[in-house]
Amino acid sequence: MFSFFKKNKVTINSISFPNFDWDKIENTEAEKKWINPEQSTLLSLSFFNIKPNLPTVKNLEFLKSFFRESISAVNGGLVNVEIINLNTIPTVKTIFKVPQEETGMIYLGSLIIPFEDYSFVIKIQSNEVGTTGLRDTVVLNELLEKEEITFGEEGIENWFSDPYDVNFKKGTLMNKSDDEKYDNEFINHPLTIVRSLLNKIIQETTFNPEIESIARFDK
Repeated sequence: MFSFFKKNKVTINSISFPNFDWDKIENTEAEKKWINPEQSTLLSLSFFNIKPNLPTVKNLEFLKSFFRESISAVNGGLVNVEIINLNTIPTVKTIFKVPQEETGMIYLGSLIIPFEDYSFVIKIQSNEVGTTGLRDTVVLNELLEKEEITFGEEGIENWFSDPYDVNFKKGTLMNKSDDEKYDNEFINHPLTIVRSLLNKIIQETTFNPEIESIARFDK
């Protein structure tokens, strides 16, 4: 008789966001995945029914260092690390780049949405396929012509740099062509795809009412 007081259980279905009508390839209580073969792009939602292992959502500089060390350990690099509010929930937004085995890059964008005892992770992965490095080459030539970058004794200077720490040299560093200002020139590039899809997801994500009653992540 008191069932109407019962709170809905938090599940993977407690969050909704656009899946762009892509083909669903996995649908479990822990993970959902969609794929767009035309863009070599994968979208996923993961639900972790445990306390998050995220160190903080309050200290951005610590997060940058944390992710920088983690991704450089697999020869990758940072493109973006931010703390945003997703429907009032502090959320960590990241974009990484990781070299593929043969040629080109994999770009990984994530939204990490932590609570005290749960977390959700929305992830987009888009791979360079076919002819790779076109964006890099076009922007590199443009900046060489403008003499904004130069060649020195150790090769190209002022081209590669961690976006937040110019003294960090490990892994695959962000380069000038990864800047968001070039996205409109390369609308089909995987980095552009990751950034644009993440932005749309941020704008359109909603939470079910049961989310409002659970404890927030407070680190």
